[in-house]
Formats: sequence, structure tokens, C-alpha cells
Amino acid sequence: MGVFLIGYSLSKVSLDELLVYFKNANYWWILLGAFLGLLSHLSRAYRWLFMLEPMGYNVKLSNSIMAVFSAYLINYTIPRAGEVARVSILTTYEDVPFDKGFGTVVAERIADLIVMLAIILVTLFLQFDFIFNFFLSKFNLPKLILAGVLLLGLGLAFLVYIRKSQTILALKIKTFVSGLIEGVLSIFKMKKKWWFIAHTLFIWGMYVLMFYVTTFAVQGLHPISIGAILIGFISASFSIAATNGGIGSYPVAVYAAFSLFGIAQGPSIAFGWIMWSSQTILIIICGGLSLLLLPIFNRKIKS
Repeated sequence: MGVFLIGYSLSKVSLDELLVYFKNANYWWILLGAFLGLLSHLSRAYRWLFMLEPMGYNVKLSNSIMAVFSAYLINYTIPRAGEVARVSILTTYEDVPFDKGFGTVVAERIADLIVMLAIILVTLFLQFDFIFNFFLSKFNLPKLILAGVLLLGLGLAFLVYIRKSQTILALKIKTFVSGLIEGVLSIFKMKKKWWFIAHTLFIWGMYVLMFYVTTFAVQGLHPISIGAILIGFISASFSIAATNGGIGSYPVAVYAAFSLFGIAQGPSIAFGWIMWSSQTILIIICGGLSLLLLPIFNRKIKS
């Protein structure tokens, strides 16, 4: 999939043209974006400690930071394998039981999902007319309403079925949903819940801000509306789940979002590649150093 999308993006903008955009880019803005990304990753590592502390595990911040960066790097090889590796690192070096460590990761992912949904809702509110008119122009309104009603009806019927059914599948789904709810509620039970919430908002604030400031690095993108920024950010965020670390999909997702606002495909795809490349280089450097230093650092601590 990633290889296909790389080919697709290069079919829109040739490699030679793309290299010109890279050559003419303002790297001070790119460095600022990378720095904001770094701050978000460090905040994520620090936030993790708030969830581990109530369970009696006083994890060293350095190990948490290296575990987070290692996870990001490993996710470029096997999707979501980084989350398993991240928890395994703390199991190895901090004696945190794997099941408890993984539970904290699930809970923090739920918190991230809530913030992401909030960003989507804010975007829908700010850009309601634009999004409504876009769907109105692309789809037949009566059919769109009918499809929405049908989906809502099917969703409600599914919920009623799951609630009353005692099949193995239904029980597994109920257990999973119950665990998710418990994970969310555990956030509000921790001693430093407000610090946790503050760091969560900071992490996502840095994500949006690094996306925005990096647009100044590419010629032909400005002036750019807040709607284009938010929809581009949401599209790019979902693309990371589509392929390993957003390889190939990230520039295409940015181009698809920016094209809705009439932004030319050249600077759109170039920005997507520059944004993805800068953050990937950051992860490769920090993640590689983390994997290298983890055994060395902890050997010194134990000795």
C-alpha cells in the first residue's frame, strides 16, 4: 500500500519538482515544527508516569522517554508493534508487569481518541457550511439523509443485540467496551488527573501547531485558512494508521484535504513529504539512540 501511494504522489508531482520544493524550503520553519514535535513526544513520555505511579511503579523519566521513541520507530516496521515493545521495555528495565503497562497504554490511547474526536467536532463546527456544501455537491441529499438514517438504525439495532445477546462474540464486545470505559474513568481517578489532562491537551496542541508552522516552509501554500489546516491535520493523522508511520499515505492525505480548498497539488504534496520527512528523521534519530542507549543506561544504573 505504501509503495503504491508513493508512486501515486510522484505521479502528481515529479521527483525533480519535489526536490526543487525541498531545496527552496525554509528550514527554520521545518526545524521549529520538528522541535514542537519533539516537545509533544517528551510530554507523552512524562504523561505516562502519571498512570504508572498510582500502581506503585516509580519509573525513571529517561526510560519512559526512550521507550516512547523506541515505540515510534518500531511502528515503522510493524503497525502497532511499537506499543507492545514500549510496554516490554518497561517490563524489562522497570519491572512493570506487561498487562498493567499495556492497560495504561490503552487508557492513554482512549484519552487521545477523545481529543481527536474533539478536534473533529470543532472542525465540523467551524467549517460546517463548507463541509455541508461539499457533501451536497458530491452526493444526492435525500439519499445522503436516507443513508444516515439507515446507518443510525443499524447502529441502534446492533447495540440492542449486543446488550441482550449472550453469544461469545457479544460477550467479548461487551467486555472490550467495559474495559474501554473503565480505562477512561481511571484517568479521573488518578492523583494527578489534571496534569494528565493538561499534558494530553498540550500534546495535541503541539501536533496541530507543528503542522501549521511547517506550512510556512513551503512556497505556494499561503495564505491558508484555519479550515484547511484542521482538515489537513485530521486527514494526515488518519493516514498514519493507513500505512506504517504514514509512509506514502501522508502526502496523499494532505493533498486530498488541501485540494478541497483549491490549493495547488504541487505545494500540497511537497508539504506532505516535507512534514512527514522531518518528523520521520526526528523519530529515526531519537528512536535509534533510544534503542542503543537503553541497555547501556540501565546497566550503569544497576551497577
